[in-house]
Amino acid sequence: MRIVEIRVTPIAVPDVPLANTKGVHQPVFLRSVIEVETDCGRVGLGETYGAARTLAGLRSVAPMLEGLDPWNLNDLRQRTETALPDAGGVNAPTALADHKLVDVVYSAFEIACLDLAGQQAGRPVHKLLGGAVRDTVSFGGYLFFKFAKQDLTFGPDILGEVMTPDALVDQARWMVGEYGFRSLKLKGGVLEPDLEIETLLKLREAFPHHPLRIDPMGAWTVPTALRVIKALGGVEGGVLEYLEDPCRGMDAMAELSVQTDMPLATNLVVVEFEQVFEAVRKNAVQIVLSDPHYWRGATGSIHLGQMCRAAGLGVSMHSNSHLGISLAAMLHVAASTPNLTYDCDTHYPWSSHDIVKGGRRPFADGTWPVPTTPGLGVELDRDALADLHDLYSRTMVRDRDDTDEMLKYVPDYVRKVPRW
Repeated sequence: MRIVEIRVTPIAVPDVPLANTKGVHQPVFLRSVIEVETDCGRVGLGETYGAARTLAGLRSVAPMLEGLDPWNLNDLRQRTETALPDAGGVNAPTALADHKLVDVVYSAFEIACLDLAGQQAGRPVHKLLGGAVRDTVSFGGYLFFKFAKQDLTFGPDILGEVMTPDALVDQARWMVGEYGFRSLKLKGGVLEPDLEIETLLKLREAFPHHPLRIDPMGAWTVPTALRVIKALGGVEGGVLEYLEDPCRGMDAMAELSVQTDMPLATNLVVVEFEQVFEAVRKNAVQIVLSDPHYWRGATGSIHLGQMCRAAGLGVSMHSNSHLGISLAAMLHVAASTPNLTYDCDTHYPWSSHDIVKGGRRPFADGTWPVPTTPGLGVELDRDALADLHDLYSRTMVRDRDDTDEMLKYVPDYVRKVPRW
């Protein structure tokens, strides 16, 4: 089995104005859909970011993969590195962390190659990753403060404005009622800390048995983070399961860590394998978030889990705005990571579109079954792909810029991290 053709299709997917500390989501989010075709007629699928740097990297590497054996991941890595020497990162300057272009591009093609290998072997991808340790994967409800969508040209709004603690609790009730999530995560760093404290306390009152988390994305200084932890009751009997990236940078996280027993998680200060060692030396975090889109694919994510287990760190799973191919990849990785003991993040409920045959399926009690059919277990809906590629052509959005988008809602907005 050898690769004979690769198709990379950029798409735009209608989004809603979800807020974070650096701004707000644009009217669409961008994805790249990868199809890797072989000489035996099989097609492997991948899905990754769709912004300009990633798309250019995918297109640069694709011709170099002709003739590749999809089973030979070392060859895939070597060809990717050869095509992208000194490639830099993928994220826009307004992002709070960056990911190496080489890692992101390799990850996207690795998922497609694993899909092909699984199809040929007649085994689901998780069998190639060491085997599933769970039959279902649990996800948490991802809560956001948000604006009412101003422009409905590219798609409808969901829930309207959510900019108060009470409105956020109503959003959580909708999320739990609709999808059955058994844990909740708040994207913080949007309102002033006292209001986000109030929000979490009201969430605890409304959902006394749901594990709760908050991710301020580096919006708080160390003293502010300590004040929030104290207000939420600390560790024993407190509100939070863990606190994700309250402060910006490894050193600030380490400064906070030495002053609290609250578990600190990250997908901002540990995004490469080398940084795991630094985080352990400094005791900066206790939980690392995995993600097959930038942790060198599915195999890299499994390796991260093994490293974290050896280092005594917990493992959770990060999410970005995604569709069904990415969800399938996340399921296989989560199923094959023994020490992934926290509910995974997912943005999936915030979109009404998909590109896999059968369309969108609901969560059952906040969980999703691990695919058991060969490969990833999903097939491409070409009509849906064509529609979203057409939307990509019409919107002319080519990069993510939450800060610039924020000016449409708050004209005098100034990006500042940390803000409090």
